[in-house]
Amino acid sequence: MTAPDPRPLLRTALDQVGALVADTPADTPADALDRPTPCTDWDVRALLGHLVGVHRRVAHVGAGGHFADVDAVPAVAAGTHAAEIATARADIDRVWFLDDAVLDRVLTVPWGTMPGRFVGFGYVQELTVHAWDLAVATGRTAGLDPALAEAVEETAHRVLPAEPRGGPIPFDPPVPTAPDADPYTRLVGWLGRDPAFATDGSLAER
Repeated sequence: MTAPDPRPLLRTALDQVGALVADTPADTPADALDRPTPCTDWDVRALLGHLVGVHRRVAHVGAGGHFADVDAVPAVAAGTHAAEIATARADIDRVWFLDDAVLDRVLTVPWGTMPGRFVGFGYVQELTVHAWDLAVATGRTAGLDPALAEAVEETAHRVLPAEPRGGPIPFDPPVPTAPDADPYTRLVGWLGRDPAFATDGSLAER
């Protein structure tokens, strides 16, 4: 059976990240950009840079390029992340949403070589989880779309089992969550994030 078209979810995930980054003030003080995120190796500044890199990779990979051609955490000047993402988004729209051939084109990403319809869903997961990373680090989780987390959760369990984790699999062991937890809590817990992560401030308060 042919896997479904991931592009409706991809569009929603891209929109969510784009809105979060656009709502991060360009004059955010350096100490706020230095705040930790649930990605233990990245502060807010590095996460914003990575989101630019992900957008560039989605476009480049979709056009048949190799993921390693694009820096995963590019250097991006402070205050320009939203503009850089908007530029990359235009390329994504052209490559992914104007050409149905992308769905069956064989593409290479960090997690393997496979048709675009599987790659697209992989990027839905990455963007959805990083949206939570940025939102929780900056105090803006209330606006996250739960339907995205719900759409990703089942596949995340199937393609990323609880063991093994670590090493070449860049996820920590699952963090237990309550069965009645909200979709993002369940998803990020399964992917090794701490759903209880919190910072002592909020960019949204500025």
